[in-house]
Amino acid sequence: MEMDIGISKKDRKAIADGLSRLLADTYTLYLKTHNFHWNVEGPMFNTLHLMFETQYNELALAVDLIAERIRALGYPAPGSYAAYAKLSSIKEEQGVPNATEMIKQLVAGQEAVVKTARSVFPAAEKAGDEPTADLLTQRMQIHEKNAWMLRALLSK
Repeated sequence: MEMDIGISKKDRKAIADGLSRLLADTYTLYLKTHNFHWNVEGPMFNTLHLMFETQYNELALAVDLIAERIRALGYPAPGSYAAYAKLSSIKEEQGVPNATEMIKQLVAGQEAVVKTARSVFPAAEKAGDEPTADLLTQRMQIHEKNAWMLRALLSK
């Protein structure tokens, strides 16, 4: 059955493509944050272990919201590591960096997600896609706050 939600197929495709990049960034950041939660060491262990857990749990919920929005627009959501590797602006960590480097990488990751979300906003706004605009606004608020909180740990 043909979809008729007041957004053209071309606009829905552009938005879904942008959301697919956001999904890939979010999932990659989830994986990196979970990895760092497992492997963090040092004097800030407990603080970071708990903070990373809070953040990866939130990211796990976010990937579902983003994927379901892509589906609501009529397109398949990417769901493989190979797809995420092609779409994500965040690079995976192959080793186990020290705690300070973990924080720096997660700040960069949080900010990367904000930039990706912000890049999708014009297409959603142009199409009058308020549900996507709302999702993007919420994601940007969360990631900007997380970046700030992580960055505060680096202050001397």
